[in-house]
Amino acid sequence: MFGITLTVAACLRAGTRADVAWVVEADGLPITDWSEAVVFTPGGGRIGSMAGGALDEKLADLAGRWSAGRLIDIEINDLDALIAGLPSAGSARCFLVPAAALPEALWDLAASRQSICVVCRLEDAEAVEISLYTAETIGGAGPVAEQLFATGASGSIVQENAVVSVFRAVPQLVVIGSTPVADALIELAALVGWQTRVLTDAASATGVIATLSPLDKVVVTAHDLELAGAALMAALESEVGYIGALGAHRMQETRGDWLAYRGVTDLSRIHGPAGFDIGAESPAEIAVSILAEAIAANIADRARAVE
Repeated sequence: MFGITLTVAACLRAGTRADVAWVVEADGLPITDWSEAVVFTPGGGRIGSMAGGALDEKLADLAGRWSAGRLIDIEINDLDALIAGLPSAGSARCFLVPAAALPEALWDLAASRQSICVVCRLEDAEAVEISLYTAETIGGAGPVAEQLFATGASGSIVQENAVVSVFRAVPQLVVIGSTPVADALIELAALVGWQTRVLTDAASATGVIATLSPLDKVVVTAHDLELAGAALMAALESEVGYIGALGAHRMQETRGDWLAYRGVTDLSRIHGPAGFDIGAESPAEIAVSILAEAIAANIADRARAVE
C-alpha cells in the first residue's frame, strides 16, 4: 500500500479514476509482503505488483467496472505460474476498490508510513462501508481488528460480512557506498525483514533519502567525501529515524568540516562511528553492531513518543 501512495494521491487530486487492489487470502502463491498493493489507472496504467505479477493482469481486466469495492477470486493456472516465474499454480482472493471509495485520510497516513487498519463491511462480496483505524483508534475497530493489528505485521482476515486488512510499513535500510560492510549490512537486514538498497552516486542517494520516514535508516559506508557528505546532508534534512556513519574519528571530522562549510553544523542525529562498541573487527561483526544500534535507536524513539 505504501508504494502506491503518491500515484493514488496524484490521481485523486486530478480527478482521475484509480482502482486499488490487495491480496486478502492466498493458497499456493508466494505472498511475501501482505502490505503490497497495485493501483490501476485508465488506459492500462499500473503501479505496483503482487505475487510476481501473476495477479496483476487479471485484476487489470476488472478494474474500473464497479463503483464500490468487492472481493475478487482469482485462479492462477500452471501456465500463468510459469509466465510469472512462480513455483506452482494457486489462487488468491483480492479486494479491488476505487481509490475514491477509500477514506481520504488513508493516503496521508500511508505517505508518512504509519500503520493503518482498513475494515470493509460487505454485502454479497460488495463493500457497503469502509472504515480506517490507526494505532490511536484501533480500539474502536472490534476484537478481530485489534488482534490482527497487535501482531505487528501486515495481513488480512476475511469474515462472513467483512474484510479486515492491516498495513504496516517495512523499514527501509539505505546503504551509501559499495563496501564489504555494505554487503554484510544488506545480508543481515534482509534477515530481519527490512527492505534494502545500496546507492553509490550522490544524485540517487539524495533523491532516495529525501523520501525516507522515521521508520527508515541510512548508513554511510562510502569513503568518497562528496558522496558521503551529500548523503549525510540529505539524511539530516529528512525525517529518517537512524543515521549511521562508518569510519574513524578523523573521517568523521573531515565529513563534519564538509558539512559545516555548507552550513550544516548540528550533527547530533548522526551516529558516528556507527554501531555499538562491541569490539567488532570483521565486516559481519561491524554490520551486527550497526543493526543493533539502529534497532535500539528506533525503540528509544518509540518510547519517547509514548511519553
